[in-house]
Amino acid sequence: MNLSPDLPAKPVILVVDDTPDNLLLMANLLKESYTVKAANNGEKAIRIARDKPPPDLILLDIMMPGMTGHEVAQVLQADPATRDIPIIFLTAMASSEDETRGLEMGAADYITKPISPPVVLARVRTQLKVKDAAEFLRDQNAYLEREVQRRTRELGAIQDVTIHAMASLAETRDNETGNHIRRTQHYVRVLAEHLRDHPRFRHFLDAATIQLLFKSAPLHDIGKIGIPDRILLKPGRFTPEEFEIMKTHTTLGRDAIAHAEQQLGMDVDFLRLAKEIAYAHQEKWDGSGYPEGLAGDAIPISARLMAVADVYDALISRRVYKEGMPHEKAVQIIVDGRGTHFDPDICDAFQACLPAFQQIAARFADSDHDMARQAAAMAHIAPAA
Repeated sequence: MNLSPDLPAKPVILVVDDTPDNLLLMANLLKESYTVKAANNGEKAIRIARDKPPPDLILLDIMMPGMTGHEVAQVLQADPATRDIPIIFLTAMASSEDETRGLEMGAADYITKPISPPVVLARVRTQLKVKDAAEFLRDQNAYLEREVQRRTRELGAIQDVTIHAMASLAETRDNETGNHIRRTQHYVRVLAEHLRDHPRFRHFLDAATIQLLFKSAPLHDIGKIGIPDRILLKPGRFTPEEFEIMKTHTTLGRDAIAHAEQQLGMDVDFLRLAKEIAYAHQEKWDGSGYPEGLAGDAIPISARLMAVADVYDALISRRVYKEGMPHEKAVQIIVDGRGTHFDPDICDAFQACLPAFQQIAARFADSDHDMARQAAAMAHIAPAA
């Protein structure tokens, strides 16, 4: 029921009857408490019902020339704009079969003529209260749905900010990585989307999981926060002892994320994937990786995807101790690692997605020099000296 200031304060009742005396009788009965509109045929009733604002309730005769009341009810209930207006059949058709048919057609109530004025008023009041309650529930449900959507967006934004903040901490420790975390994030999504219908991966790579992988991927090197600067920033090869320390970044990363999860007091899907990626992205298909020496399908899919993305980007990127490798050479190293370092099917997906990888590398290049180098690789020409 609309009680806006520019609309009638009284509920609006539409009375539909082909007999003028019946229309006058109902108008006199209802006018004290309601605004009454009248229609002497079905076509006019439908036009009035579709006006703005619509009536709050319709008292509808059944036996009318032209459209019958049943036909009018069917038209109104088929129209989303009028289907929620309660209809009370008001008719001389008094058999139980007639009443059953009317109610089965969706009428809110059924009143037979000759009418009892107190009964009509009581039933009109009852149906208006039912309508008010139904509108309140619809409004509440719509509000709750909007609130759920708002909070879902808010939660997603909090996740994004949290991940960005944590990943940025790792990046400040190793600023030579530049846009590495962004590039690998996009590489992982490209691979996952390419593999989502693959028989080995479709059970895992649905749209929601792919989005979580995209969110989680930037945390793959979060454990580097715990690596001493003398090792992390060393402009040269590690000694065996230093490499053993560097290898602990996988465990440090997983444990840091697990600690954050414990502070929340609940398991969180995107953090579960982040733990997998941080801990296992250095594992190799043949079992020669670290930290656990997992092999084959024992390595989480999320970590297998990250392994390809991470190695490719490490190869093409400049560091204090090396220049970035040409795209073609980096691709060949990945291909040579098929079935030893990398999951064979993910390696094949990588080869199928090379144009997308090059576009990502150019889009998130660390410098103008790198951007020019990537653009040249995409054009299959050597960059200018």
